[in-house]
Amino acid sequence: MNNTSIRPLVVSDLDRVWAIERRAHSHPWSENMIRNISSRGACHYVLCHHDKIYGYFYAQHIMGEVTLLNLAVCPDFQGQGYGNVIIDSFVDVCEELNAETAWLEVRESNTNAFQLYLKNGFNEVDRRLNYYPTESGKEDAIIMCRFFL
Repeated sequence: MNNTSIRPLVVSDLDRVWAIERRAHSHPWSENMIRNISSRGACHYVLCHHDKIYGYFYAQHIMGEVTLLNLAVCPDFQGQGYGNVIIDSFVDVCEELNAETAWLEVRESNTNAFQLYLKNGFNEVDRRLNYYPTESGKEDAIIMCRFFL
């Protein structure tokens, strides 16, 4: 993926991130959540290709534990390997922060993301039953963890 880079998210990225968020998720975060980039332990990055934002991740780093809060690739560029680039970058950031663990949740129906996380060293450790809203009710959140010991 030539001309692809990951860098910390800055305020001028927020309009593009918000646009991707609304398109990429069936139940997107609120605009206020997207724009709150200075919360405790904030660790947010954007994936750029030719200086255009293709995706991002929001994470929180607190006392050796990094939690992946949100990740998205613009639907126009999904299925081209950018999700893997973002997860690889997330893992790199965790290692740079000397994290002991990294945590994330994924919708039970998001089998592509689940497989991507497994491939990158995450393991299912628990479930939150009926956690995520769907068009027809609720679905489980799969809790995954990776250790960096």
